[in-house]
Amino acid sequence: MDTVFYLARRLLQALAVILIVTIVVFCLLHALPGGPARGILGPQATAQQIAAFNHEQGLDRSLPIQYLYYLGNLLQGDLGTSFTLNEAVSRLIEQRLPKTLVLTVLSALVGLLLAIPLGMWQAVRRNKPVDYTITTLSFVAYSTPVYFLGLVLILLFTQVLRWFPSQAPQGETVAQVFADPAALVLPVVTGAASMVAVFSRYMRAATLENLSEDYVRTARAGGARRRAILFRHVFRNSLTPVVAMLGYYVPVLFGGALVVEQLFNYPGMGLLFWSAAQSSDYPVLLGCVLVISVATVVGTLLADVVQRIVDPRVKEGRT
Repeated sequence: MDTVFYLARRLLQALAVILIVTIVVFCLLHALPGGPARGILGPQATAQQIAAFNHEQGLDRSLPIQYLYYLGNLLQGDLGTSFTLNEAVSRLIEQRLPKTLVLTVLSALVGLLLAIPLGMWQAVRRNKPVDYTITTLSFVAYSTPVYFLGLVLILLFTQVLRWFPSQAPQGETVAQVFADPAALVLPVVTGAASMVAVFSRYMRAATLENLSEDYVRTARAGGARRRAILFRHVFRNSLTPVVAMLGYYVPVLFGGALVVEQLFNYPGMGLLFWSAAQSSDYPVLLGCVLVISVATVVGTLLADVVQRIVDPRVKEGRT
């Protein structure tokens, strides 16, 4: 029953945050210089054109009424229309979002698969040369801009070694993207590098903390093998902060995807956002911001739920 109440409370909180996000996006649209009409039609639009546009789009009504219409359109999946591509924003995002999810999920998986064992290895080898070496490399990877790292990988693996293509898969569908796996390697590695640096540090700190707990000393006194203690007890408890941070890392993944997609010409939502920013296509920009914000809220909610499952102390309200 406690779990049900917890999930219901977190779901209500997530819905409240999403509602606030819609209000912020609505206000941003109306905060454009000269209003939405001037921002969309451009500085050359006449007063008659602006008046006609405002009447057609319902922008001549009161702000509360406009927001209710805006919210109703969102509930129907209507995010507006791109005025440069002359296509529904929801349709554009529907085409691009699955490919961005492929890139971000693969980057996250590769990052976690490398970061978790590296962090545990550092904790076991604390203050040894391997610990110092991985720590140094982690700081270098974390401090290196994604764009610069991608350029270095392109120069090394495309121009020098000629192992991978410099351009990401150009398919229109997810199946076509996976049809060229070699072209996915460099974008995925570029997106995963900073994640490895961040999460290996979290895993190292969490593992060190758990290794000093009483239950570890008790298990050692009982004759349990070190490997069994590490993987049966310490590993699971150390995952809690990693899982908690993963939900909050969603906007970072999407932000990195924007740079990676532009650098490797990957036809995802990040490249769509970049192109919309260059052409001042505000409906597309705000539609992407709304989708990323909702994804962040959902990711945080899922992280809290998974953390409650992984860590029994959360169930009992001791954290």
